[in-house]
This record gives sequence, structure tokens and C-alpha cells, in this order.
Amino acid sequence: MTTKELREKDVEQLRHELADRRRHLFDLRSQAVTEKLEDPSQLRKTRKEITRILTIIGQRETEQKRQAAAAK
Repeated sequence: MTTKELREKDVEQLRHELADRRRHLFDLRSQAVTEKLEDPSQLRKTRKEITRILTIIGQRETEQKRQAAAAK
């Protein structure tokens, strides 16, 4: 999923996507331990996707705080 696609989603959708990615990362780690992981690069890709999602959520929360402070 690209950054552009992630930015188009709202916060709740991002949180749901984050939960899915974390579950996927857990599954990949389990496969890596049991040596059934076919593509080790998937671990890194999934971690990067999680980081992207967390960054976008953090940016939106910071933006909301700024708007709330400006409104006061």
C-alpha cells in the first residue's frame, strides 16, 4: 500500500490497517522461527508499512492538537 493511499484513509481505517499489519508481522515472525518463511524481505516491508501508518496517525493527531490550540 502506498503512502498516498494511506493518507486518503481516515484515522479509524488507519488503526484497523495497523492492527492487520501487526498481525501479519506476527505471522511472518512465526514463519521465520519455524523456517517456513519463503520471502524474508516481507518482514522488512511489513515493518516499514507499520511505521508509515504510525507516522501518518501521529501527524494527524499533532495537526488536531494545533487546530484545537489555535481555536482557543
